Amino acid sequence: MIRNSTLLGGGIEIDLDAITRNWRALDAVAANALTGAVLKADAYGTGIKTVSRTLFKAGARFFFVATPDEGLSLKAAVPQAHVFVLDGLLPGTARDYAEHGLMPVLASTEQLGEWLDYCLAVGEAAPAALHFDTGFNRVGLRMDEAEGVAEALKQSGFEPQMIMSHLACADQPQHEMTRKQYGLFQGLRNQFPNIPASLANSAGLMASKDFHFQMVRPGIAVYGGRAINGRPNPMAPVIRMEVPVLQTKSARAGETVGYGASYRLRRDSRLAIIAMGYADGLFRSLSGVHGHKGGTVAIGGQLAPIVGRVSMDMTAVDITDIPAPLRAGDTVEVLGETIGIDDVAEAAGTIGYEILTQFNGRFPRRYANVPEGVEVD
Repeated sequence: MIRNSTLLGGGIEIDLDAITRNWRALDAVAANALTGAVLKADAYGTGIKTVSRTLFKAGARFFFVATPDEGLSLKAAVPQAHVFVLDGLLPGTARDYAEHGLMPVLASTEQLGEWLDYCLAVGEAAPAALHFDTGFNRVGLRMDEAEGVAEALKQSGFEPQMIMSHLACADQPQHEMTRKQYGLFQGLRNQFPNIPASLANSAGLMASKDFHFQMVRPGIAVYGGRAINGRPNPMAPVIRMEVPVLQTKSARAGETVGYGASYRLRRDSRLAIIAMGYADGLFRSLSGVHGHKGGTVAIGGQLAPIVGRVSMDMTAVDITDIPAPLRAGDTVEVLGETIGIDDVAEAAGTIGYEILTQFNGRFPRRYANVPEGVEVD
């Protein structure tokens, strides 16, 4: 039971000290490279403005977002930040990016051409990065375009801030794809001498110093998630989430629970109905139905299984084996000391990234251990 919780009535708590410690630990591992931070998807659901201020105070200066709107939010919070936009340059927006201090990660010859045209028009080499596709087959310049790009840069006199690529299987360091991409990226660097390079995400940073180059771009590890499969997760947990109990009730053996009557009780039971469902990011795949073990919540450090289907607003939990009394208004842990991000992800059949970015819904977000001088939004 969590009766006198700091999250009275439920909510999400973000530990800013844990974010700081995680980033600094990663920065220490990448001692010979600059350590940026990926803050896309509202800083993985933790709040881009507050987290960017926290990381800037910790020493981060380079940030990566997905969209220009995310970049504007980050620059509003930390005007001094150097912000790269991973989605690249949207057509007709070069002036907007440059005037707001956003650096597009250029991913095609068309984007590069538009950026160079803008720089020529204003007589200034506005900063940008180049993204090459080394086999991922998402956005990025193709490897066979590298020679032409290098020649275009030579003729224009434009020098990008960085060349970069993205690893497809970094969470599996021994994967053949990782070795292939590393080799291609090394070859690419020969065509762009003296330009800083970046390849490593969280997993690449933690897997090998070979991937560090001049800039690393950790994301999931900053927020406490596991970056490399099959290894212990050394990162400090960042998020705690508790939700309120709406009602407790007794139910008899043979009765069913939830939509579809897909879970039948095998014993007389005590149930707690919690105020959280798939509208709040609790995946339906966490439903506990016969033939499928669902997710769990924690009550006083003891796990209690979800029974029946997760519905939009409510979920049933079997508290028969919980010794402490539980009443309406008490809160239960969905994420925290007992249940980590990766525990929820494993039960849901997904990854920690998706868990972090889906837990939003109707619960307030609060911050703990706010660094001195950091403004909270």
